[in-house]
Amino acid sequence: MDNLKLQQLDKKYDVITFDNDAVEYSHTQGYQNFRENLKAQFPKEKETIEAYCKKMQEVCETFPLYNLDGKTDGYDKENLRLKISDYLDSLTNNYTLKVVLAGSNFLYAGKENTPLYVHALSVNSFIKSAWRCVDGGSQISRQLIKKIKKFGGEVYKHQEVVKFNFDKNDEIESVITKEGKVVKGDLFISNIEPKRTIEMLEGKGIRKAYANRIDKVESMISGFSIHIVFKPQTFKYINYNYYHFKDPKRVWNAQDYTDSSWPEAYLVSMGVRKNQDEWAENLTAMTYMRYDEVAEWEDTFNTVAQTSDRGASYEDFKNQKTEQFLVELEKKFPNIRDCIKSIYTASPLSYRDYIGSNEGAMYGYVKDADNPMMSFLSPKTKSNKLFFTGQSVNMHGILGVTISGVLTCSHIIGKEKLLDAINNSLIE
Repeated sequence: MDNLKLQQLDKKYDVITFDNDAVEYSHTQGYQNFRENLKAQFPKEKETIEAYCKKMQEVCETFPLYNLDGKTDGYDKENLRLKISDYLDSLTNNYTLKVVLAGSNFLYAGKENTPLYVHALSVNSFIKSAWRCVDGGSQISRQLIKKIKKFGGEVYKHQEVVKFNFDKNDEIESVITKEGKVVKGDLFISNIEPKRTIEMLEGKGIRKAYANRIDKVESMISGFSIHIVFKPQTFKYINYNYYHFKDPKRVWNAQDYTDSSWPEAYLVSMGVRKNQDEWAENLTAMTYMRYDEVAEWEDTFNTVAQTSDRGASYEDFKNQKTEQFLVELEKKFPNIRDCIKSIYTASPLSYRDYIGSNEGAMYGYVKDADNPMMSFLSPKTKSNKLFFTGQSVNMHGILGVTISGVLTCSHIIGKEKLLDAINNSLIE
């Protein structure tokens, strides 16, 4: 943390907007600020807002490992099975307040059946404090690599693992990369999509029932994003995020778009640089996109490390979607097209190829309140040498990756020992 370059967002860190509504509704950092800000926007809903904030904090207190105290071992069944949409309906009849509270649900690809705890964990972390990485998030990876090397570890970049090798007892002995490098080890931790890990196991090292269960878990929707680089000193820097919906009635259903209604919702965020002045260098806008839209090019693969051409028809598809997206962005930022120097796009194929997720899923597996335990995976496998970690284990995003990292390591060295070490280091 000491070596990360971060910049805190404005007290108003998220703005929620809708077509045909001139009001910009906002979320603010700090629970006291969050409450008072919403009360000012919805003065007749003070009790509702107090109850909501109290519930968010209570849910987070009951989620295992969220606070690193080791006190909570099991999951609160009520919160696992309670849908966030049902909870908000039980709080108030004020529809606008409900959609404003749900307005940042792009953070977890929220739908009506999304469990309450997913919403609570996501919004609570931002209410506590919201930051951006100065000069990009890749610094997190670079700092982790430095720590790994400091403690004697080795890092192999651009070395995709494609196969497991087993000994005569069917225990994993080593992995082999696409370049043919063989890496032996005593333990193997996979943080790519479990579905893809299981494919490489070829029926070994994992129980068939467990493999079948993972195969049946539904992957979340993917996304389409445009990364805009601006001409110098043409577009003002915005130190908060925009979440926009065409129709407030579609807050939970924006993923179910049609060709003509796309994009129904989007997130806009900006990159921040060292010594940031009033002018922005770039902007990223993201929206939902189903994998079936790019399925005809699924046999292609393209990354910086392994470049290839997906073909003219794919470029035409991206250009058409980019133009459609820009038309929507112009409604909020009328001068944006005149400020553009260049545009880079990412489709579900980009997410698939770079992240290694099934069908380019943004956030791992679907969290369903009607079947809440389906998407909770144990980091342990049948093999004493293989463990899972990452956003597909129990929670998505950076938060989920962090929690699952602690969960996986606790299975290897013991939860009490690990939590004591982490908490003692924080005190020091």
